[in-house]
Amino acid sequence: MQKTIATLIAGLFATAAFAAQTPATTTPTATTPAVAKAEAKQEKQAAKAEVKETKAAAKADVKETKETAKADVKDAKAAAKTEVKEAKADAKATKDAAKADVKEAKAEHKAAKAEHKAEHKDTTVAAATPAK
Repeated sequence: MQKTIATLIAGLFATAAFAAQTPATTTPTATTPAVAKAEAKQEKQAAKAEVKETKAAAKADVKETKETAKADVKDAKAAAKTEVKEAKADAKATKDAAKADVKEAKAEHKAAKAEHKAEHKDTTVAAATPAK
């Protein structure tokens, strides 16, 4: 964008310089066809130069925009990879925590079952033996 603005400003200065070359007072003079032809040629060359500068500036802008877009895509890919890695790590941590919870619950269940079995054995033995 800055290059485009710079090109436009340079074009304005070139136009001003071209306008400054022409005489300030316009007196009706007879111009010969050779002079008119030379002036037309000069104007045509100036227009061509301006078009060439504009094309060059546009090319530079396109190139810069492409490079910026490539860099943005590269950054987005890197950010996405990082997010995926973090998500996988979080998922693994959650899975490990769930496994630990299941293991703990199984151990508690086993201990409760053993305790219940021991209590049942005590009550069954006590009921089966006669009191003296």
